[in-house]
Amino acid sequence: MPRRIKVEIVGRNDYWLNAVFVEWEHEFPERRLERVEGNLYLIEEVWLEDLQRIAGQVFARVLRSPDDPGRRRLFRSLLPGGRRQ
Repeated sequence: MPRRIKVEIVGRNDYWLNAVFVEWEHEFPERRLERVEGNLYLIEEVWLEDLQRIAGQVFARVLRSPDDPGRRRLFRSLLPGGRRQ
């Protein structure tokens, strides 16, 4: 069974964020991104490189989410400008 991981997809704005999904669907129609909440998605681990490549083409980023979401909130609170939710 494939290992699934949680990732956050971050775009410059809504237009570019949407472009990630359009390009992903175009290149990999059989690979469905499962939305968890907000910009968090469950994907198969082997898709990560492909998703990061596509995101990079449309001015977006794919960040692997820590297993403990509290860690990300902690780091964001410690970094200047990192208090977004």
